[in-house]
Amino acid sequence: MTTALKIDFVSDVSCPWCAIGLAALEQALARLSGEVSTELHCQPFELNPGMPPGGQDITEHLTQKYASTPEQQAQSREAIRQRGAELGFDFRKEGRGRIYNTFAAHRLLHWAGLPETGPAGAQWALKKALFRAYFSDGESPEEEQLLLRLAGEVGLDLTRAQEILNSDEYAAEVRARERLYTDSGIHSVPAVIVNEKYLISGGQPVEVFEQSLRQIARGA
Repeated sequence: MTTALKIDFVSDVSCPWCAIGLAALEQALARLSGEVSTELHCQPFELNPGMPPGGQDITEHLTQKYASTPEQQAQSREAIRQRGAELGFDFRKEGRGRIYNTFAAHRLLHWAGLPETGPAGAQWALKKALFRAYFSDGESPEEEQLLLRLAGEVGLDLTRAQEILNSDEYAAEVRARERLYTDSGIHSVPAVIVNEKYLISGGQPVEVFEQSLRQIARGA
């Protein structure tokens, strides 16, 4: 008998630990195949909601935000790259050149996850495609043409996607979801919320996700 779990994956497109967390979560779910069935939802969170168009140089940004040195940033980048490699996710060795505003990407992801949008799994596929585009290929997640290309690749309607990007459609809904999570005390991502009750924080190893989800399923 399988146990149904609802999983809300709260994350930002520009967060490397979110890409790691997503890869680890997927592998944990694969290990739990037959034990749990999952309803997966990507939820928005912006690490830098005030980021202007065109973004900011990543070294400058990290120095200002965390007071880290270029040497410390290089060490962190390499640790992230190695962690990603262990999970089958490719981070560019040279890292990110810039950090960008991700609000348009979150609006598109919100639309992709609506029941009437389809196809099934498009939101999850789009999220993974955005991570690959930014962290593996060095592309800008605020670039409209990239967002449209990725939307088409996961089977979404391009005309409708263009309409959304050319408007402020779903802006209020995304802002409301973001406030919901920050008001609930979530101030760092990834955050994995199970059955709207249990929180697993951070880009945990596969084994931690597996054990936590199994315990939650047994309790449910």
